[in-house]
Amino acid sequence: MNVAPRELLHRMFDAAVAASQPALVVPKHLPSPPKGRLVVLGAGKASAAMARAVEDHWPGPLEGLVITRYGYGVPCERIEIVEAAHPVPDAAGERAAQRMLALAESLGADDTALCLISGGGSALLVRPLPGLKLADKQEVNRALLASGATISEMNCVRRHLSAIKGGRLAAACHPAKVVSLLMSDVPGDDPIDIASGPTVADPTTCADALAIVQRYAVALAPHVRAVLESGRGESIKPGDPRLANIETHIVAAPQAALEAAARVAEATGIPAHILGDRLEGEARDVGKTLAGIALQVARRRQPFAPPCVLLSGGETTVTLRGTGRGGRNVEFLLSLAIALGGCPGVHALAADTDGVDGVEEIAGAFATPDTLTRALAIGIRPIDALANNDGHGFFGALGDALVTGPTLTNVNDFRAILIL
Repeated sequence: MNVAPRELLHRMFDAAVAASQPALVVPKHLPSPPKGRLVVLGAGKASAAMARAVEDHWPGPLEGLVITRYGYGVPCERIEIVEAAHPVPDAAGERAAQRMLALAESLGADDTALCLISGGGSALLVRPLPGLKLADKQEVNRALLASGATISEMNCVRRHLSAIKGGRLAAACHPAKVVSLLMSDVPGDDPIDIASGPTVADPTTCADALAIVQRYAVALAPHVRAVLESGRGESIKPGDPRLANIETHIVAAPQAALEAAARVAEATGIPAHILGDRLEGEARDVGKTLAGIALQVARRRQPFAPPCVLLSGGETTVTLRGTGRGGRNVEFLLSLAIALGGCPGVHALAADTDGVDGVEEIAGAFATPDTLTRALAIGIRPIDALANNDGHGFFGALGDALVTGPTLTNVNDFRAILIL
């Protein structure tokens, strides 16, 4: 191998991000021109870049409205781009969602709604059900993010408190044709979990949402709980005639990103093994598990012989116990480093492909065989940092944070363990 370990890890991450860029994946899925209007509706961290890809390749007139995260806007001429807050929604997102619903309701039978949906849309596309307020949705979001619930579980609850998710945006577009282009950031690529499924039918129920709330002891205000207990928050179900004229396409997904990274490693003579694109669980537990596999490779040459790289994607969860600065990728990486115990020749990178791990503009971090000794040398106990959920603080102090800025895509977490 003629490249430094950190550089190779960085190249693999860059390849994963590049393979998922909207300019590359969106144009091939554009619909045929309709008799009437083409109206673009969208939400997510990659939605503005998706909108730009549509503008660059659509031959006729179009209009629309897309909501993206602050700092993720891309200039468009015919599609309005609104920036709002993520992961906790704000008033800008609520106002834009209301305008989007009104635009959807203006569509006729000859029109087509082109919906551009990517990860992050759950928080950005916020429209509380009647009787609920933005503050209610903010409180629920914060509680879910801290609970340890999976992304699928969190989205189930969000759908049943929303006036726009869970198929409601597509229903509002009726009788127009709806074509949804989705960039998956969820394990399993289920459309109902991508931005909480605003344009697809939802088979889950208010009872399912209530069970999740109870499972994780998420505190809900009485009037919020009443929405779930009464069934008033029921979403649009399979077979609803308003969703009869919809098409849904996954245009980018974690598996393709991992395959792109694998090709980079193999081009340098390092075999790559994809362990899975939907690994879930507590970040610190997944870190221990993958450390165990890496140690078996390094010391026993099983199930693979070094040198090699172990790749995985998915979305872990973090149950907040401390007050540190962190995200699920750096929590995973810190746990991995501790479990590896400084094993020689093992380097790792864990990062979110959207450039934001947690709530800070930090994508993730690198770990090296001397991560633990360098931390101890400057007075940082790794086990204390993990207990305090302080992954960003830990890797930042070592100079090992990965900062990319907005990547304009989002295909979930990227993890690479290089064993030399």
